[in-house]
Amino acid sequence: MILFRILLIIGLLISSFSFSQNKRARDHGIEIGILRTGKNNAITDVEGVRVGHTTLIIGDSIRTGVTAILPHSGNIFQLKVPAAIYLGNGFGKLAGYSQVRELGNIETPIVLTNTLNVPVACNALISHALDHGENANVRSVNPVVGETNDGWLNDIRGRHVTEEHVLSAIKNAKEGPVEEGNVGAGTGTVCFQYKGGIGTASRILPKSLGGYTVGVLVQSNFGGVFEINGVPIAKELGNYPRHFNYDVDGSCMMVVMTDAPLDARNLERLGKRAMMGLAKTGGIASNGSGDYVIAVSTAKENFIPYSGNSLFIKGKMLRNDAISPLFLAAIEATEEAILNSLFAADSMVGRKGHEVPSLPVEKVIDIMKKYNKIQTD
Repeated sequence: MILFRILLIIGLLISSFSFSQNKRARDHGIEIGILRTGKNNAITDVEGVRVGHTTLIIGDSIRTGVTAILPHSGNIFQLKVPAAIYLGNGFGKLAGYSQVRELGNIETPIVLTNTLNVPVACNALISHALDHGENANVRSVNPVVGETNDGWLNDIRGRHVTEEHVLSAIKNAKEGPVEEGNVGAGTGTVCFQYKGGIGTASRILPKSLGGYTVGVLVQSNFGGVFEINGVPIAKELGNYPRHFNYDVDGSCMMVVMTDAPLDARNLERLGKRAMMGLAKTGGIASNGSGDYVIAVSTAKENFIPYSGNSLFIKGKMLRNDAISPLFLAAIEATEEAILNSLFAADSMVGRKGHEVPSLPVEKVIDIMKKYNKIQTD
C-alpha cells in the first residue's frame, strides 16, 4: 500500500511537469483543407472548453494516463449540454452511451483513458458530480468515459489509473493551447505503427456562414494505410499492412465541440463526418477497432437545466440546410488532429521493452515535397 501511494504521488508529479512539444503538422507547411483555424488550432478555441491531462510514465512498464474535456466551466450536471455519440465501429468500452442516445445530453466532463480503467474513471466522475454542493440530492449520474487499449506499451492489467488521477485531470483542465502527443490518455497509444497520442485542431466558419467554431480532440490508437493530404505516406515508406501482416486493430476516440446551436440529432450527423476525417488519414475502422465520436454543442442558449418550473426548454437550433459547412469543419479538424497526434509524439519504450518509433518526420516532409504538398512562404 505504501509503495502504491508513492507511485501515485510520483504519477501526479509527472503530470504537472512542464511539457515540451514537437512541431505540429502545420508548422511543417502541411495545411489541411480550406477553412481557417482558431487561435490555438485546438478544441479549446470553442469558447469555454477546457482540457486537462494526467500523464503516468513510471518505471519501465507504466505508460498511460487520463485526458478530461470540459464543455463549460460551470456545474455540468446542473447545466447539461446537447450531445450525441456516433459509433464508427463499436469494438470498445465507451461508458454512458445509452443515456446520451436516449436523452441527447451529457451531464459530466468527458474522460478518456485506457480500456481497463474505464470503471475507475466512471467512479471518479460520479464522485466529482456528487461532491458538488448543488448536487446534494442527486442519486443518478451518467458518466461518459471513452478508451483505447494501450497494452502494448503499458502494463494495462495493472490498472494504474486511480480516481485521484482522473480528478486531477479535471481539476487541472484549462483553456488555451493543448498539450499533444505522449500525454494523458495518449501516453501509451500507437497509430499506423508509429507513436500516436493526443491531437487537436479547430476550424472557424466565415461570418457569412455563422462564424461558428468546431474543435476536435483525438486519442489516436489505430491502424490502416497512412496518408497525408492524399499523399501515400505508408506506401512510400513501405509501412502498410501487406496481406495484413501488421495489426491494424486499435481504436480512436474523437471528441467534437462546437458553439453552433445543434440538437442531438444534428450532433450525431456532425459526429459521422469526424469519421470521414479519420478515413482521410488512411484509417479503416478495422474489425477490432473502437472508433467513437462524442459530439457536443456548447451554445449557452441551449444548456439544459437539471430542474426548473417551466415545462419547456428555451433555445434555438440551426436549420438542417445550414450545417453543411460545419460538416466540412469537423472533417478537416479531425484529419488535422490525428496528424498532430503523430507529429507531436516521441518514440517510446514500455512494457517488456516494447518500442514504438515516432513518425519519421524528415522522411515524411521529403515525401510531401516530392508530391508538391508542402506550403512555403
